[in-house]
Amino acid sequence: MRWWRDLTANGRVVALTLATVLGMGSLGWAAVPLYDLFCRVTGYGGTTARAEAGSDVVLDQTVLVRFDASRERDMPWEFRPEQTSMEVRIGETHLAFYEATNPTDEPVAGTASYNVAPYAAGLHFVKIDCFCFEEQVLMPGETISMPVTFYVDPAIVDDPEAKGIPEITLSYTFHVTDLPDEYAALQDDDAVRTTN
Repeated sequence: MRWWRDLTANGRVVALTLATVLGMGSLGWAAVPLYDLFCRVTGYGGTTARAEAGSDVVLDQTVLVRFDASRERDMPWEFRPEQTSMEVRIGETHLAFYEATNPTDEPVAGTASYNVAPYAAGLHFVKIDCFCFEEQVLMPGETISMPVTFYVDPAIVDDPEAKGIPEITLSYTFHVTDLPDEYAALQDDDAVRTTN
């Protein structure tokens, strides 16, 4: 640390200020992925778990799963669950569908954020596959049916905070995102053709 001793008092202040700014910037940059990891591991805030396959154990107990859909303010799509609720056996794999329609005259891309209520059930609500894992693009007037494959982990009956929950609500909110390059290029080509 000879270089530190060779610095003037003002040089030390500048070095400490730069180190603080770089340290805070690094923490700020890492905050989102670390928070996301924390939520996925703990189920905090109703974040669901993910799995590659269904549960090996299916219980005789059931829970009511409700499905909810909403849109961010500037999202022009119509978005709704195809069924509003489903009685499911704990541990059994189930398939539910949501429907989205783009009523506009241009392609619109969207991504879905999601959570589970009550929050204590988040860790035990396991998605195997979901439309929310990927960006969705709907062409003008297009309607699609989007699946979510899930199960409620049997460990829920041993969790003191989650056992005995009579119903779980799975909520999705769709947000507008930028069109992928290949769609944006198509839209630009259409705009050029209509002006000529």
